[in-house]
Amino acid sequence: MGNYSKSAILIIKTNYDKLTSVEKSIGDFFLQNREHMDFSAKAVAEKLYVSEASLSRFAKKCGFRGYREFMYLYEECFVEKKDSAAGSVKLVLGTYQELLNKTYNLVDEQQMKWFSRQLSKAGRVFVCGMGSSGLAAREMELRFMRIGVDIDSIDNSDMMKMQAVFQNETCMVIGISISGEKEEVLFLLKEAHKRKAKTVLLTANTDKSFSQFCDEVILMPSLLHLNHGNIISPQFPILVFLDICYAYYIAHDKNKKEALHDYTLKALTGEKENDFI
Repeated sequence: MGNYSKSAILIIKTNYDKLTSVEKSIGDFFLQNREHMDFSAKAVAEKLYVSEASLSRFAKKCGFRGYREFMYLYEECFVEKKDSAAGSVKLVLGTYQELLNKTYNLVDEQQMKWFSRQLSKAGRVFVCGMGSSGLAAREMELRFMRIGVDIDSIDNSDMMKMQAVFQNETCMVIGISISGEKEEVLFLLKEAHKRKAKTVLLTANTDKSFSQFCDEVILMPSLLHLNHGNIISPQFPILVFLDICYAYYIAHDKNKKEALHDYTLKALTGEKENDFI
C-alpha cells in the first residue's frame, strides 16, 4: 500500500487497544480488506451489521473528524495500487520496446541473407544452448523443421560433446549463448569449425576471439545493460531474431516453404498424406 494507506492502517493499529469490541470488528475489516468496493457508511454498516454511528465513533477514536475523513485517507491505497499496476505495465512494455529498438539497430541485412542461404545449403543443422537458450533452440527446431530444414536442437552438455565428433562440411552449427561464456556451446562450435562445418554464434558478447571458430557472430541486445532487465525473459531477444531469420528464410521460394508448413499442419491434425500431396 502507498504512504496514505500505510498511515491509515498504522493509525488503526495504534488506536486498536482503546477500541470497543464493535469498533475492533470495524478495525479488523479495514485491516484485512484488500478489495476496492463501495465504502459508503451505509454500505459498510450493512456489510458489518453495525450502525453508521458506530463507524463514526470508530473514525473519531482513531483521531479523524469523522468517517468520511477516514475513508478519504483509506481509499488512497486503491488509487495508488492502480497507478502501480499501470507503472508495471509501462515498465515491461518499455523494456520490450528498448530491446526491439536495439535489435533493429543490430540487424545486418547481409548477415541475415547469408544465414538464410547457409540454412538452405546445409545437409544438417544443429542448434544448441543451455537453460533458457536451450528453450530457444528447441523453438527454432520446431519452427524450421516445419519448412523443410533438417534441424536438431541440443540442450544437454554431454550430447553437445558427443555431437561434436560427427560434424563435417555439410553441417551447420548454431550456438546460442547471450553471455558468450557457455563452455559446452563454445566447445561444440570449436570442434565443428575444426571439422569444416559452418558455425554461427548468437550472443550479446562482442569478444573478438569468437571469429577464430565462428563463421558469423550475430549480436543480440543484452538484457544486462537495461534498467530492470531482469523482468524480461532472456529468451526474448533470441526469439525476436528467430522471427527475423524465419521471415528472411521463407521469403526465398516462399510458395514451397508455405506449402511445407501447411503439410506439417495437416499431418498434425491427422489428415491423410494423399489429401495434401
